[in-house]
Amino acid sequence: MTALTSNLSLTQNTTTIIRPPYFYISGFTGIPHMKYYYVFLSLVYIISLMGNTFIMIVIYVDQSLHSPKYIAVLNLAFTDICETTALVPKVLDMFLFDRQFISYDQCLANLFFVFIFLFMQSFNLTILSYDRLVAICLPLRYHMLVSHRSMFQLTGAAWAFAVLILLIPVGFITRLSFCGSVVIKSYFCDHYPLYSLAAPCSDVLPNDVMSYLDPVVVLFIPMVFIIASYVCIIHALFTITLPKDRAMKTCTSHLILVAIFYLPINITYICFSFIPTNIRIINLSLTSVLPPMLNPIIYVLKTEEFKESSKRLLKRVAQRTNTS
Repeated sequence: MTALTSNLSLTQNTTTIIRPPYFYISGFTGIPHMKYYYVFLSLVYIISLMGNTFIMIVIYVDQSLHSPKYIAVLNLAFTDICETTALVPKVLDMFLFDRQFISYDQCLANLFFVFIFLFMQSFNLTILSYDRLVAICLPLRYHMLVSHRSMFQLTGAAWAFAVLILLIPVGFITRLSFCGSVVIKSYFCDHYPLYSLAAPCSDVLPNDVMSYLDPVVVLFIPMVFIIASYVCIIHALFTITLPKDRAMKTCTSHLILVAIFYLPINITYICFSFIPTNIRIINLSLTSVLPPMLNPIIYVLKTEEFKESSKRLLKRVAQRTNTS
């Protein structure tokens, strides 16, 4: 299958741009029984879908959770659902049912939606760390700095910025000619494996620049901000009289999520050229599905106020069920 090339007689040629009618997603190579791994991804997807839907329902129903912090939590849950939905069903369709050919337009759409929600995952964790930073280090100014309006502005700006920095590399790809292989060595229409196919007959320098710039802006800078914010938080916890146990519990759960999300994906991008394709696919696929599953468990369900809200909602549902 690696001998697949772009059939020039079937391509759409606009001036000098050669676009193949399809790409082939290779997925894992040389590993037997990988269908069990895709079944595992489907189970993780179901758990993630149920957990994040439950979070969104509880936040919507309980008026006590209509605070600025839970605007970010709601956005995180929504992003988690969208991220796994953009990735997992298509992966299962391709590799469990042997439908690994994908059209040019579908490939670009797949790239866009997978990465937009991945970017938002990073930005949401950054916003939540900002919320914790202000709440613990500047408690007297919290309601002035973190209001409903400011949180809506932050999340709205994050979405707009994510769309902008993603449209640029997608736009660069539409200017490339694919005159060689159409085999994408990944498990979805990944950015680098896709545009590198055009290297024999197109200038991919702008794409190379974006492939380095986007991880710095979306992953490294937010990670540095989060680490710095928690250095400040830990310092504040030991110097300011605060209820330390509750604050530490919230911060520890957030740091666990940050480590699960940032460490594998940053290692993968830093060592991209040295990591074998199969290991890279496992790293990126687990980074895409595990944090959305663990977010409801580690971050939200470990906070006392959300647990109390969940119990009240479940009691109301149980009472209505018994009375009916």
